[in-house]
Amino acid sequence: LVLLAAYVGYLGLGAAVLQALERPAEVQAAQQLLREHWELLANHTCLKGPALQQLIEGIIQAYKSGITLQGNTTSLGRWDYSGSFFFSISAITTIGYGNLSPSTAVGRIFCIVFALFGIPLNLVLLNEIGQLMLLGVQHCAHRLEEVFHWQKKASFLMKTCALVTGLLLFLLLPPLLFSDKEGWSYEEGFYYSFITLSTIGFGDYVIGMNPDRTYPSWYKNVISLWILFGMAWLALVIKFCINILE
Repeated sequence: LVLLAAYVGYLGLGAAVLQALERPAEVQAAQQLLREHWELLANHTCLKGPALQQLIEGIIQAYKSGITLQGNTTSLGRWDYSGSFFFSISAITTIGYGNLSPSTAVGRIFCIVFALFGIPLNLVLLNEIGQLMLLGVQHCAHRLEEVFHWQKKASFLMKTCALVTGLLLFLLLPPLLFSDKEGWSYEEGFYYSFITLSTIGFGDYVIGMNPDRTYPSWYKNVISLWILFGMAWLALVIKFCINILE
């Protein structure tokens, strides 16, 4: 009962803080959108409200499908092979960004079957990678104990090194790459890194989706490997936090 009360209280606290931080921006954005809508209709009397609303809904639906307007043409590419591969990664890792999803009935059915077998396969692989990471840390700690005759110090030192190395490789350095390739700020890149590796996957920031940018062929493949190993590392960190809480 105490644990349940702490859980609900933690959720309530998070909700209250998020409401205080995000609600004013939401209201301001809604007022701005409504103001621009009426200004557009007032300045262009040939436009009809229902027709404009239908066009807006069509643009929103097309954007959800990965199609954007670029002048007199449309941009495609979210469902090319690299985009489809990245979607597969986001599906079986349960990140589920939500910015892209199958639009055909056959595609949705395949996605269900694919995830049904892919999620367990992904969990098994992540567990194996995590175990290899732990074995590597333990092996290095054992070698330090043999060479320097340390006992508890060796284990603490190696765990600290593993934590710092993981922070650099998976959370602190990747935002620099995202700043270069996506044009995001460092804070946005760091936010994307944690939201992705923790499998929260809001979908407000997703790599390789800007139609105005040209991405190298290796980009999404490298990010897929980063996601795989980064999730394994962060899972170990979260497991350590669970042990502390318990």
